[in-house]
Amino acid sequence: MTVVIPTLTAGSALVECLASLVRQKRRDFEIVVVDNSGSHLAREAEAERFGARIVEPERNIGFGAAINLGFRESRAPFLATLNDDAEAHSGWLDALLEAADSRPDAGMFASQVRLADGGCRLDSAGLLVAGDGSSKQRGHLEAPEQFGDPADVLCPSASAALYRRAMLEEIGLFDEDFFLYCEDTDLGLRARWAGWNCQYVPEAVVDHEYSSSAGAASPLKAYCVERNRLYVLLKNFPAGLLLRAPFTTLARYFWHLVSVVEDRGSAARFRRERHGVLELAFIVARAHCAVLFRAGRLWKKRREVRRKARLTPREFRGLLKRHWITPRQVTVL
Repeated sequence: MTVVIPTLTAGSALVECLASLVRQKRRDFEIVVVDNSGSHLAREAEAERFGARIVEPERNIGFGAAINLGFRESRAPFLATLNDDAEAHSGWLDALLEAADSRPDAGMFASQVRLADGGCRLDSAGLLVAGDGSSKQRGHLEAPEQFGDPADVLCPSASAALYRRAMLEEIGLFDEDFFLYCEDTDLGLRARWAGWNCQYVPEAVVDHEYSSSAGAASPLKAYCVERNRLYVLLKNFPAGLLLRAPFTTLARYFWHLVSVVEDRGSAARFRRERHGVLELAFIVARAHCAVLFRAGRLWKKRREVRRKARLTPREFRGLLKRHWITPRQVTVL
């Protein structure tokens, strides 16, 4: 197995992340650190002393592209992804591989990702999706004990996940056009179209510092999330759901405005960082323009997803609705 860790700042968090991998119960894995800093920061942090192999692109190529680069450096049958601001508990890899051995139909395995605030609240127990392509963490801010049983989930958060090489070779790797955020949702939906399942593994525990790279409410995150949820929507949603998506989007925008007034949720966090509503509107418009610019490319990718599909559109709609989240729920998490 290969564990790929993309890093941009290669600071003390990366050192703690690597140290947690050294403490794993099993030893039959390699570590690849993809240093996106362009300044050899992973070498300065002495990542190699933890047994890691460092790959250094010349510039920041984004999260998904970094994972892909690590995958191409590997020949292992499984690829684990781990954020550089996450610390894995000692049984993390053991639990994921045990689940993979028992579920040959599953190509993706989701960890129990806890917020790094004492482990009292969840960050993620898999992902959920809304009718306009927005995705959110399943179980976010809830008690880990409420998600203590294995379950079939839509797809994992790539902050701490395991992927089967056979699946990736069949459906393709992370879409590098996403650059940052939602590329795990896109990959998961493409895998689901192709008939692969996803298993949530509650024993595979990781502590994660939420949105430490781009910030929990930064303009960069707002732009990437809005643009990339449109990528997810246009590439993966059946035609019937595409027609309904604008109404879901309008409902989500309405609830974002309500959340600003109530001072809660992601839009309120954005406002508290002294970003105005007009700036947010500009970000949304810019995101839609970016999608229009890439419309032809997205159409080709959509056709490729359908070419590899084993599910019918009706079956895929049913799958999405089993892992559905409402526009209001999107805004308050």
